[in-house]
Amino acid sequence: MSEIVVDAPRSSADSPSERPGAPTLDTGAVRRVRRVVANGSWARTHHRRLAVTDAAAIALSAGAAVVVEQTGILGSTATWGQVLLLAAGVVAAWLAGLSLMRTRDTRVLGQGPTEYQRVFLASWWLFATVALAAYVTGFDGSRGFVVTVMVLGLGTLLAGRFVWRQWLHGRREAGECTRPVVAVGGREQVARLVHEFNGRPQSGYRVVGACLPGVTGRGEVVAGVPVLGGLDDAAATVAAIDAECVVVVGSDLMTADDVRRLGWTLEPNGVDLMLTAELTDVAGPRITVTPAEGISLVHVDAPRFSGPRYLVKSTIDWVLAALLVTVLSPVLLAIALTVALSSRGPVLYRQTRVGRNGATFPMLKFRSMRRGSDSQLAALIAANEGAGPLFKMRDDPRVTRIGRHLRRYSLDELPQLFNVLRGEMSLVGPRPPLPAEVSAYEDKAHRRLLVKPGLTGLWQVGGRSDLSWDESVRLDVYYVENWTIFLDLMLIAKTARAIVSGSGAY
Repeated sequence: MSEIVVDAPRSSADSPSERPGAPTLDTGAVRRVRRVVANGSWARTHHRRLAVTDAAAIALSAGAAVVVEQTGILGSTATWGQVLLLAAGVVAAWLAGLSLMRTRDTRVLGQGPTEYQRVFLASWWLFATVALAAYVTGFDGSRGFVVTVMVLGLGTLLAGRFVWRQWLHGRREAGECTRPVVAVGGREQVARLVHEFNGRPQSGYRVVGACLPGVTGRGEVVAGVPVLGGLDDAAATVAAIDAECVVVVGSDLMTADDVRRLGWTLEPNGVDLMLTAELTDVAGPRITVTPAEGISLVHVDAPRFSGPRYLVKSTIDWVLAALLVTVLSPVLLAIALTVALSSRGPVLYRQTRVGRNGATFPMLKFRSMRRGSDSQLAALIAANEGAGPLFKMRDDPRVTRIGRHLRRYSLDELPQLFNVLRGEMSLVGPRPPLPAEVSAYEDKAHRRLLVKPGLTGLWQVGGRSDLSWDESVRLDVYYVENWTIFLDLMLIAKTARAIVSGSGAY
């Protein structure tokens, strides 16, 4: 389900009156909700934290770049005064750019890649401008400073945002730092929204009340959320409980005029109005809203599975895989030796998997089972704990003692870096399936095969072996259709945390 946020118009006009009729506001339920709704002070405090952290990251990076510049290592011809003046200008412009790009907007904090994308774009435009200005003026005496401060500053900024995001996730898991929402619309649609928001605290939204058509009495609830009133009571409800957002979900009883009138009544209090589009698993970058003769059209770009973006992805995959193989070579050799000494059999296990467009390839893993384990599979089918066509067994008797540790921390998957170097896999992508699994695929699952399978992906960070089959397919298809470079980088970072925790792997 996708939400479209409608920014309030900057106007002081009086709002029109609501439709006539007796009020249905449940004052008792409003009082109960009012006591549990947190005010918005957390957002203002968190905004200040981010501003201070951003300023410190940029200032420290600029200071380090000044020191590097003046050591002469990079062959600088600029004077101390020139470099200090440039540093001050870069710090001020960078902070201004982060504000202009709304990198601290509450609506993008704590979820998705948008926050990181905005930080990156603000930094990119700043340094593109600096480079253009240096070219036009002929000033090139501090290239080392610009390169150093950009690399250090961007890395430090993103690291700081990552740390604060983890803190925010922890608070939201505890029921704090969320934006209270009033849902307006039909009962079934509201129930679905409650499931989406309240079931995923990291979304940053929490439905605290609902306004439904045809409210018949006091004390009604929908999906565990109290019904506070009817459709015309939304504005009064928001004011009474200090909610920050109103989400209008589909209902045949609400017309365009009703929604517009609701927006007018919410405007004076600065409350966000969001409209849900019945678009499941469609990421924001694929959605464009354009006006056409007074009607807002929601365009959904078709997913693309080839072109320049995928060439960039393949290049990044190869470079990072080569670096990882080089850095981890001592670890790879140590694991190989341990596997060889722990049990009889080959060090590497080759298993046929299905790749892009149905092509098969031999996927490499460190052997974690005893030799001849494949022939014992039929005898264990009855104990299968896997979802769908997958075979998983938490206490598989075929797994060696060393193999159990390798699996827990996904170390047995490291040889797949060579599959990446050979162009058979990607660092991030859908889970590589077995031919037997593919033969049991439904139409939706076949979309997994439109891109290269990945060493990690949404399935890896979303629960690994604990995922249901339907959820595993949904995550993979979502990735296939909504892939971005920033999403890949986020998944790689989350994978490291999932591997360290060892959760969901067996």
